[in-house]
Amino acid sequence: MKKMIFVLSTATALSLLLSACSGNSTLPTNSSLPSSIQTTLPSESAVATTPNLLTPSPSPTESPSPSPEPQVEITYRMNSNYDIIPIKEDGNKKVVLLTFDDGPKALETLVPILDTLDKHKAKAIFFVNGYRIKEHPELLKLIHERGQIIGNHSYDHVDLSELTNKEVDYQITEVQSQVKELTGSSPVFFRPPHGIGSEHVLAVVKQEGMLRMNWSNGSLDWDLPKNATNKPQLIVENVQKMLHKGSNILMHELAWTAEGLDNLLDTLEGEGYSFVDPNTIETTSQP
Repeated sequence: MKKMIFVLSTATALSLLLSACSGNSTLPTNSSLPSSIQTTLPSESAVATTPNLLTPSPSPTESPSPSPEPQVEITYRMNSNYDIIPIKEDGNKKVVLLTFDDGPKALETLVPILDTLDKHKAKAIFFVNGYRIKEHPELLKLIHERGQIIGNHSYDHVDLSELTNKEVDYQITEVQSQVKELTGSSPVFFRPPHGIGSEHVLAVVKQEGMLRMNWSNGSLDWDLPKNATNKPQLIVENVQKMLHKGSNILMHELAWTAEGLDNLLDTLEGEGYSFVDPNTIETTSQP
């Protein structure tokens, strides 16, 4: 008889334990069982402290959540001449904006530009074309990873004023999608190829939440004499000829631009200019 009581007690205790694991909060009490086996039941507190083997224990250490990116104060805006000016009257007016069009082209030209920008703690907008993104998605990611800003320069670099509305839509929105897929965010700056647009272009740009931006200072790095041996220096001279407060400087991802960029930025700093962070430029209203 004693042996039977022992077996029954063990089975009853196991039943109670499984009931607790399955979330059944109603436990039988000793008083509801035969007196011969009451003392063999575990107490409710014992069942409650029994480890739940069906639920995995949490990892002892978990990776901390990434800190949110700090908000950048909007302190500049673009005027109707495409110059960059401070929003407040007492803001620094002696600034320039650096921009590079028609990329991303090649690692050997892009990296020296990025390195020089880092050296001068300067930010720039890289206005990219969709077909080049398709050829070199890794270069677009590199621009983003190096902390520079990506702008939309249309998919095929064609005169948008000669396209149908549907074609314009594709030229602009496709680049938005490409950049977002590769970097996680869409551009907020748009520069039409050759600086030419249309009312429909402007409407699509606004719909996509971008600021349409041309330039106010051309380096002419794309139009230098083919046989010139001093192209890097010519770029510096061209920028200086048109230099003024708020200059929005147009350059391209070219070998001679990469070579002359350090000298150009040294020259600008030597004349008391600083470089606008594009993240501080208002993009919600078109002048």
